[in-house]
Amino acid sequence: MDSERVCEILNVLSKEYDGGAYPGRNSEGLNPEWPCDPFHVLIATILSQRTKDDNTRKASDSLFRRFGTMESLAEADPDEVAELIRPAGFPKQKSKAIVECCRIILDKYGGTVPRETEELVSLPSVGRKTAACVRSYAMNIPSVCVDTHVHRITNLMGLVSTKNPEETEYELMRITPVGRWSDINRYFVRHGQVICIPNHPRCSGCSVRNMCDRWLGSQP
Repeated sequence: MDSERVCEILNVLSKEYDGGAYPGRNSEGLNPEWPCDPFHVLIATILSQRTKDDNTRKASDSLFRRFGTMESLAEADPDEVAELIRPAGFPKQKSKAIVECCRIILDKYGGTVPRETEELVSLPSVGRKTAACVRSYAMNIPSVCVDTHVHRITNLMGLVSTKNPEETEYELMRITPVGRWSDINRYFVRHGQVICIPNHPRCSGCSVRNMCDRWLGSQP
């Protein structure tokens, strides 16, 4: 069954990657310069949109060294923010969204990042993936966070057959026990960074290839 297979895959990957992935953090999932709270995870995940993982880390570190609190970032000059986050791409668009997010959270939610998905996605540049990352990584709320790695790999392996990340999210929620939802992004992202690389997957070194439809279908 798909439920048993996805759990078995997660079990193997969790042993292989230990800490797993984390928005805006280095490849080992560690970064002592800023905490794992909802504010920092929200901003780092916005920065992660449409860019590579290393660029997200560089931009996050640069931004949080200068503006380490929601209050300071809400009062920041968007042009200065744009320069700090330039490695992440789309600096003007992202800087505007980040500053506005902080202002809205302070004004509307008293400085506390909202917990509900519907409230999170009402913030500038926050979609379902970003909301799920915040809920999963910073709030310990079981959530399926589907980024490009998760969408690509779960389709490649045959766990799902979906056309877009939102379809993938709902299908993975259907076949995965709730207690494992947050593990999906944590471990599939690391697998996508190290082994199941876009366009050039290293199947011969993959620890879960015997549970992958692509690999099994390529064998004589």
